Amino acid sequence: MIPETVEREESAEEIAYRKDLARWISTHLPDKPSFHLPQSFLEVESTEQCEFLRAWQAELYAAGYLGIDVPRAYGGHEGESWKQRIVAQELIRAGAPTLLNVVGLRMAMPTILTHGTEEQKQRYVQKILSAEEIWCQGFSEPNAGSDLASVQTFVKRDGDAWIANGHKIWTTLGQFADFMILLARTDKDASKHGGLSYFLMPMKAPGVDVRPLVKMTREATFNQVHIEDVAMPLDALLGQLGHGWQVAMTTLMFERGAAGGSERDLHAAFEEMIARLTDLAKRTRRGRTRRIDDPLIRDALAALATEVEAIRHHITRARIPQLLDHPMAIPLMGKLMGSELMMRLHRLGQDILGPSATQWMDSPAAVDGGTWQLAFGNAYGPIIGGGTSEIQKNIVGERVLGLAKG
Repeated sequence: MIPETVEREESAEEIAYRKDLARWISTHLPDKPSFHLPQSFLEVESTEQCEFLRAWQAELYAAGYLGIDVPRAYGGHEGESWKQRIVAQELIRAGAPTLLNVVGLRMAMPTILTHGTEEQKQRYVQKILSAEEIWCQGFSEPNAGSDLASVQTFVKRDGDAWIANGHKIWTTLGQFADFMILLARTDKDASKHGGLSYFLMPMKAPGVDVRPLVKMTREATFNQVHIEDVAMPLDALLGQLGHGWQVAMTTLMFERGAAGGSERDLHAAFEEMIARLTDLAKRTRRGRTRRIDDPLIRDALAALATEVEAIRHHITRARIPQLLDHPMAIPLMGKLMGSELMMRLHRLGQDILGPSATQWMDSPAAVDGGTWQLAFGNAYGPIIGGGTSEIQKNIVGERVLGLAKG
């Protein structure tokens, strides 16, 4: 069902597109498999999960619902960008399986389109859209997380190849990836930021060793990657040598939502979450009382619903440049607001469950198969990944408010 707020704001063309899309999704949603489906790309850990989600993404792309605003020359459909926004929203509302190749779609692809050569765009973009080639991100290292410019993975040129050595960590999808967006040092004598370069590293090359990291949720979905004398072709360099920091900032802008237009996607996810929490509160009891009748639970739901509505108005405001002192003010706050609000929403889910929140997924007594507990455990990831909340507050303070650097 299309929310009234959408109908009030959208044109007749947008409403018609949304209705047609909703009909397509309702007839093409894959049947639920016998195995557990991950709640996001961050939780993919088995080959059967990977292949199921790869097939779903390929079907969306073939139907024209991915790469809508990407040029046809690179495998896209060269349409209006608002259509991609509506696709993201309707997939969330339909409870569709998550997209698999998110690192490729939201980070690698836009960075390649911004900084890549014509040959690189033609070589990589189409296969990212179709999920034929999966991507992972090689930025963080054991001693270089929030201070990204301190990476020590080193790449040197040797004849007709680049040779990489180093160690990357928190590598989502690393065990399935075909390529990694790799930030590495290429000049040890240059400045901290000036000695970095950006590469598109093949993950199946000899010398790449992917080792799983088990999270507190018992999922082995993150990885550490050891890189030992890995040879890359010369055209693996993206952008200019020594300009890797500038290219990486493009990636991070898209990852954090400041350049990718993901705020409305987040709002759709929040609306869906409020509806699910309300339903959970109606179904869950403590003694003879429904949780929805507990005034503390009702107040918490109302407060979070108010925040979600406020985000909708912020998104609308962001479309009017004259209302902003800084053009990136609202987008730069998107990642911070989104990750923190999602954590609070999932924490309320645990409060609604009460003692039942102690039941894990393998317990027959777990409500909804323990998915609420799993989601709460995984909600810690977004407030750390892509720049911690503390780092994001610094970015907003320094770049938007003009505060002095600490």
